[in-house]
Amino acid sequence: MIDYKKAREFGTLELLAKQVVEGFITGLHKSPFHGFSVEFAEHRLYNTGESTKHIDWKLYARSERLFVKRYEEETNLRCQIVIDSSSSMKFPADQPYNKLSFSIDAAASLVYLMRKQRDAVGITVFNDEIEIHTKPKSSLTNQRFILSQLENHLKKVYSEKQKKGTDISSVIKRLAETSHKRSLIVVFSDFLGIDNVDELMNSFKHLKHYQHEIIVFDVSHFSLEEELNLQNRHYTFVDMETGEKIKLHPSDFKEKYLKSKSSFRKLLKTSLLQQKIEYVFADIERGFDQVLLEYLIKRKKII
Repeated sequence: MIDYKKAREFGTLELLAKQVVEGFITGLHKSPFHGFSVEFAEHRLYNTGESTKHIDWKLYARSERLFVKRYEEETNLRCQIVIDSSSSMKFPADQPYNKLSFSIDAAASLVYLMRKQRDAVGITVFNDEIEIHTKPKSSLTNQRFILSQLENHLKKVYSEKQKKGTDISSVIKRLAETSHKRSLIVVFSDFLGIDNVDELMNSFKHLKHYQHEIIVFDVSHFSLEEELNLQNRHYTFVDMETGEKIKLHPSDFKEKYLKSKSSFRKLLKTSLLQQKIEYVFADIERGFDQVLLEYLIKRKKII
């Protein structure tokens, strides 16, 4: 099995995405999900009578069959991947792999898989403002541009010291009004710093009003954030979005923390499901198959 945490240290995001997708497809063929159709064709058969302008003659020389190159207007699906880049997403801060790097690697893998399936994809990266926004396209040039943007953003985030909050509700509302109708919207966020769940749900209602399909990945480090598996000693806890510090022993607040965390997640999940929005808890220690499989399941329902 490929250790993707190490693989990303020695190659580009495109190489990592390729390894992830190829490993995922190989695993699909050996799993109960073997029935999924994952096409990688970038051509279609030439139909007699149509223009010969786009025939791939090099491919004809090899195969003696006429194929036409596919272009963006023949895309199957439009998708906008939305990534929360607020400071809390850099947790665990003392480890080389965190919620943000997981989300970016997962997004890169989706971009790679979508282009292979002729789906058009764009990205939106935000914190308290939109940092990157591209419209969905299905070309190889677009794929490489997106991966380059994601890679550069990750470097920028690690180099800057300024704390960033999140304004996810405003971003979702803006996407609802600017995205092509009936798109697939994929959201990666840890939803920390959300004070008003009703306001967040109203923004998702905007998306549903424009007939978008939505998958929400609630990104977390399960062991540290959901179980609070820490050593039996005092820690200095730092709010990653405000910089505030407090020294505590885990036993002093663990029960209350876990209850509060569970209560918020239940409210978030229930509220999303009521709007028929797919909710997926994404543990960054579990890898990317959970993300790619959810996309394929949703795609199969839409197409």
